[in-house]
Amino acid sequence: MQTKFKELLRQYKLDVFHRQHDKKNVEEITTECMHITDDVLKQKYHFHFHTLPNADRVEVINMINNYTREAILPPVIEKLVQRQVLLEKRVDALVHLTEQLLETLSGEGTPRNGH
Repeated sequence: MQTKFKELLRQYKLDVFHRQHDKKNVEEITTECMHITDDVLKQKYHFHFHTLPNADRVEVINMINNYTREAILPPVIEKLVQRQVLLEKRVDALVHLTEQLLETLSGEGTPRNGH
């Protein structure tokens, strides 16, 4: 039983490694991340002023807003999305491992020493 569990754990670690490092998987993950990032960045968020500011302040705020959307936000969103997608892949592999462990345990269904 322990040997089987060790083999399943080893297989899980290999699956996670391959999902994160195989060239094909990396390309798929990158494509998925870029698609999600594009969708997030296309969403428009607006700041509403509670009081009307003067024109100089509005221009500065718009410059900051544009710079943030175009220069700072895309790489940050991309990194967050990549982390999320990789964690989802790891959770999928963990669910698969749990299913295999439960199948292994249910296959051993005979109790020992009358317990």
